[in-house]
Amino acid sequence: MSDAPLISVRGEAVLEVEPEIARVVVHVQSQESDRRDALDRLTERNRQCLELVRSYGDAVEKLETGGLSIVPLLKYKRREGDVRAYRGTVQIKVVVADFGVLGELVTRLGDMERTYVDGPDWMLRRDSEVYARAARQAAHEAVERARRYAEALGSRLTGLVELSDEGLGRAQDAGGPVTLAAAYGRSAGAPEEPEPIDLEPAKQVVRAAVEARFTVSPPDLEPR
Repeated sequence: MSDAPLISVRGEAVLEVEPEIARVVVHVQSQESDRRDALDRLTERNRQCLELVRSYGDAVEKLETGGLSIVPLLKYKRREGDVRAYRGTVQIKVVVADFGVLGELVTRLGDMERTYVDGPDWMLRRDSEVYARAARQAAHEAVERARRYAEALGSRLTGLVELSDEGLGRAQDAGGPVTLAAAYGRSAGAPEEPEPIDLEPAKQVVRAAVEARFTVSPPDLEPR
Protein backbone atom coordinates (compact mmCIF):
# COMPACT_ATOMS: atom_id res chain seq x y z
CA MET A 1 0.00 0.00 0.00
CA SER A 2 1.37 3.42 -0.93
CA ASP A 3 2.48 5.76 1.85
CA ALA A 4 1.72 8.83 -0.26
CA PRO A 5 -0.46 11.46 1.42
CA LEU A 6 -4.12 11.43 0.46
CA ILE A 7 -6.69 14.15 -0.07
CA SER A 8 -10.38 13.19 0.05
CA VAL A 9 -12.96 15.56 -1.44
CA ARG A 10 -16.54 15.73 -2.55
CA GLY A 11 -17.61 17.21 -5.88
CA GLU A 12 -21.18 18.30 -6.60
CA ALA A 13 -23.04 19.77 -9.54
CA VAL A 14 -26.54 21.27 -9.60
CA LEU A 15 -28.15 22.01 -12.96
CA GLU A 16 -31.45 23.77 -13.53
CA VAL A 17 -32.86 22.92 -16.95
CA GLU A 18 -36.05 22.97 -18.96
CA PRO A 19 -38.14 19.76 -18.95
CA GLU A 20 -38.06 17.56 -22.03
CA ILE A 21 -41.43 15.82 -21.77
CA ALA A 22 -44.75 16.17 -19.97
CA ARG A 23 -46.90 13.30 -18.77
CA VAL A 24 -50.68 13.45 -18.36
CA VAL A 25 -53.05 10.73 -17.22
CA VAL A 26 -56.55 10.70 -18.71
CA HIS A 27 -59.41 9.00 -16.85
CA VAL A 28 -62.39 8.11 -19.04
CA GLN A 29 -65.59 7.01 -17.31
CA SER A 30 -69.08 5.74 -17.97
CA GLN A 31 -72.01 4.96 -15.67
CA GLU A 32 -75.12 3.08 -16.78
CA SER A 33 -77.78 0.90 -15.17
CA ASP A 34 -76.84 -2.01 -17.44
CA ARG A 35 -73.37 -3.56 -17.37
CA ARG A 36 -73.15 -3.99 -21.14
CA ASP A 37 -74.31 -0.44 -21.75
CA ALA A 38 -71.62 0.85 -19.37
CA LEU A 39 -68.98 -1.15 -21.20
CA ASP A 40 -70.18 -0.06 -24.65
CA ARG A 41 -70.29 3.60 -23.62
CA LEU A 42 -66.82 3.33 -22.07
CA THR A 43 -65.47 1.68 -25.21
CA GLU A 44 -66.81 4.48 -27.38
CA ARG A 45 -65.45 7.26 -25.17
CA ASN A 46 -62.09 5.53 -24.97
CA ARG A 47 -61.97 5.31 -28.76
CA GLN A 48 -62.77 9.02 -29.11
CA CYS A 49 -60.07 9.92 -26.59
CA LEU A 50 -57.44 7.80 -28.33
CA GLU A 51 -58.33 9.26 -31.71
CA LEU A 52 -57.96 12.78 -30.34
CA VAL A 53 -54.53 12.05 -28.85
CA ARG A 54 -53.31 10.28 -32.01
CA SER A 55 -54.38 13.25 -34.13
CA TYR A 56 -51.43 15.18 -32.67
CA GLY A 57 -48.96 12.85 -34.41
CA ASP A 58 -45.32 13.12 -33.40
CA ALA A 59 -46.10 15.69 -30.72
CA VAL A 60 -47.19 12.71 -28.60
CA GLU A 61 -44.18 10.56 -27.71
CA LYS A 62 -46.02 7.75 -25.95
CA LEU A 63 -49.62 6.59 -25.62
CA GLU A 64 -50.66 3.59 -23.56
CA THR A 65 -53.63 2.24 -21.62
CA GLY A 66 -53.03 1.92 -17.89
CA GLY A 67 -56.04 -0.19 -16.92
CA LEU A 68 -59.78 -0.80 -17.30
CA SER A 69 -62.46 -1.66 -14.77
CA ILE A 70 -66.24 -2.16 -14.59
CA VAL A 71 -67.51 -1.82 -11.01
CA PRO A 72 -71.06 -2.49 -9.78
CA LEU A 73 -72.53 0.23 -7.56
CA LEU A 74 -74.88 -1.14 -4.89
CA LYS A 75 -77.96 0.57 -3.56
CA TYR A 76 -76.85 -0.02 0.05
CA LYS A 77 -73.39 0.71 1.36
CA ARG A 78 -73.41 -1.38 4.56
CA ARG A 79 -74.87 -4.65 3.28
CA GLU A 80 -75.42 -6.55 0.08
CA GLY A 81 -78.15 -5.09 -2.07
CA ASP A 82 -79.33 -4.70 -5.62
CA VAL A 83 -76.99 -3.12 -8.15
CA ARG A 84 -78.11 0.39 -9.01
CA ALA A 85 -75.52 1.07 -11.72
CA TYR A 86 -72.24 0.00 -13.27
CA ARG A 87 -69.31 2.38 -13.47
CA GLY A 88 -66.59 1.86 -16.03
CA THR A 89 -63.18 3.50 -15.97
CA VAL A 90 -60.22 3.34 -18.32
CA GLN A 91 -56.89 5.06 -17.70
CA ILE A 92 -54.82 6.43 -20.56
CA LYS A 93 -51.23 7.57 -20.11
CA VAL A 94 -49.90 10.19 -22.52
CA VAL A 95 -46.36 11.53 -22.84
CA VAL A 96 -46.11 14.79 -24.81
CA ALA A 97 -42.84 16.05 -26.28
CA ASP A 98 -44.14 19.20 -28.01
CA PHE A 99 -45.17 21.68 -25.34
CA GLY A 100 -46.61 23.96 -28.01
CA VAL A 101 -49.69 21.73 -28.31
CA LEU A 102 -49.88 20.59 -24.70
CA GLY A 103 -52.28 23.26 -23.46
CA GLU A 104 -54.66 22.64 -26.33
CA LEU A 105 -54.54 18.86 -25.93
CA VAL A 106 -55.14 18.99 -22.18
CA THR A 107 -58.15 21.28 -22.47
CA ARG A 108 -59.68 19.26 -25.31
CA LEU A 109 -59.30 16.07 -23.32
CA GLY A 110 -60.78 17.69 -20.22
CA ASP A 111 -63.73 18.92 -22.29
CA MET A 112 -64.77 15.40 -23.28
CA GLU A 113 -67.80 13.88 -21.56
CA ARG A 114 -67.08 12.08 -18.27
CA THR A 115 -63.35 12.55 -18.68
CA TYR A 116 -60.83 14.17 -16.40
CA VAL A 117 -57.11 14.79 -16.74
CA ASP A 118 -54.31 14.66 -14.16
CA GLY A 119 -51.17 16.55 -15.05
CA PRO A 120 -49.00 17.66 -16.56
CA ASP A 121 -46.04 16.20 -14.71
CA TRP A 122 -42.89 17.79 -16.12
CA MET A 123 -39.79 15.63 -16.39
CA LEU A 124 -36.62 14.71 -18.25
CA ARG A 125 -36.19 11.57 -20.32
CA ARG A 126 -34.42 8.73 -18.53
CA ASP A 127 -31.54 8.85 -21.01
CA SER A 128 -31.27 12.64 -21.01
CA GLU A 129 -27.75 13.97 -21.60
CA VAL A 130 -28.33 16.33 -18.67
CA TYR A 131 -27.54 13.52 -16.22
CA ALA A 132 -24.21 12.81 -17.92
CA ARG A 133 -23.40 16.53 -17.98
CA ALA A 134 -24.10 16.80 -14.26
CA ALA A 135 -21.86 13.80 -13.55
CA ARG A 136 -19.00 15.31 -15.55
CA GLN A 137 -19.30 18.63 -13.75
CA ALA A 138 -19.33 16.89 -10.35
CA ALA A 139 -16.14 14.99 -11.25
CA HIS A 140 -14.45 18.17 -12.48
CA GLU A 141 -15.44 19.96 -9.30
CA ALA A 142 -13.86 17.17 -7.22
CA VAL A 143 -10.58 17.48 -9.13
CA GLU A 144 -10.52 21.28 -8.82
CA ARG A 145 -11.29 21.15 -5.11
CA ALA A 146 -8.56 18.58 -4.48
CA ARG A 147 -6.10 20.69 -6.49
CA ARG A 148 -6.89 23.78 -4.42
CA TYR A 149 -6.30 21.85 -1.19
CA ALA A 150 -3.05 20.48 -2.53
CA GLU A 151 -1.82 23.93 -3.57
CA ALA A 152 -2.68 25.30 -0.14
CA LEU A 153 -0.35 22.66 1.36
CA GLY A 154 2.40 23.20 -1.17
CA SER A 155 1.64 19.86 -2.83
CA ARG A 156 0.40 18.72 -6.20
CA LEU A 157 -1.91 15.93 -7.26
CA THR A 158 -0.06 12.79 -8.32
CA GLY A 159 -2.80 10.20 -8.82
CA LEU A 160 -6.41 9.14 -8.37
CA VAL A 161 -7.10 6.46 -5.76
CA GLU A 162 -10.89 6.26 -5.93
CA LEU A 163 -13.87 8.00 -7.45
CA SER A 164 -17.27 6.92 -6.11
CA ASP A 165 -20.65 8.06 -7.39
CA GLU A 166 -23.06 9.20 -4.71
CA GLY A 167 -25.93 8.87 -7.21
CA LEU A 168 -27.94 11.11 -9.43
CA GLY A 169 -31.24 12.62 -8.34
CA ARG A 170 -33.90 14.83 -9.86
CA ALA A 171 -35.85 17.34 -7.79
CA GLN A 172 -38.88 18.86 -9.43
CA ASP A 173 -40.38 22.22 -8.65
CA ALA A 174 -43.72 21.18 -7.20
CA GLY A 175 -46.07 23.67 -8.73
CA GLY A 176 -49.00 21.29 -8.52
CA PRO A 177 -50.46 19.53 -11.55
CA VAL A 178 -53.42 20.96 -13.42
CA THR A 179 -56.59 18.91 -13.09
CA LEU A 180 -59.41 19.44 -15.56
CA ALA A 181 -62.80 17.76 -15.26
CA ALA A 182 -65.84 17.68 -17.52
CA ALA A 183 -67.85 14.87 -15.97
CA TYR A 184 -71.12 15.81 -17.65
CA GLY A 185 -69.98 17.11 -21.00
CA ARG A 186 -70.27 20.63 -22.40
CA SER A 187 -72.83 23.04 -21.01
CA ALA A 188 -75.45 24.59 -23.24
CA GLY A 189 -74.11 27.44 -25.32
CA ALA A 190 -70.48 26.47 -24.73
CA PRO A 191 -68.07 26.92 -27.68
CA GLU A 192 -67.21 23.89 -29.78
CA GLU A 193 -63.58 23.94 -28.69
CA PRO A 194 -62.31 25.14 -25.30
CA GLU A 195 -59.74 27.90 -25.07
CA PRO A 196 -56.27 26.33 -24.66
CA ILE A 197 -54.90 26.75 -21.16
CA ASP A 198 -51.51 28.43 -20.75
CA LEU A 199 -49.02 26.05 -19.14
CA GLU A 200 -45.59 27.09 -17.90
CA PRO A 201 -43.07 24.20 -17.81
CA ALA A 202 -41.52 23.67 -14.38
CA LYS A 203 -37.72 23.81 -14.23
CA GLN A 204 -36.01 20.50 -13.49
CA VAL A 205 -33.17 20.40 -10.98
CA VAL A 206 -30.59 17.67 -11.57
CA ARG A 207 -27.96 16.94 -8.93
CA ALA A 208 -24.85 14.79 -9.11
CA ALA A 209 -22.28 14.20 -6.39
CA VAL A 210 -19.05 12.19 -6.22
CA GLU A 211 -16.45 11.42 -3.60
CA ALA A 212 -12.81 11.16 -4.67
CA ARG A 213 -9.45 10.41 -3.11
CA PHE A 214 -6.19 11.60 -4.64
CA THR A 215 -2.55 10.97 -3.83
CA VAL A 216 -0.42 14.08 -3.51
CA SER A 217 3.23 14.90 -3.29
CA PRO A 218 4.63 15.50 0.21
CA PRO A 219 3.30 18.81 1.53
CA ASP A 220 5.44 21.75 2.53
CA LEU A 221 4.47 22.27 6.16
CA GLU A 222 7.24 24.71 7.03
CA PRO A 223 6.01 27.97 8.60
CA ARG A 224 5.66 30.81 6.14
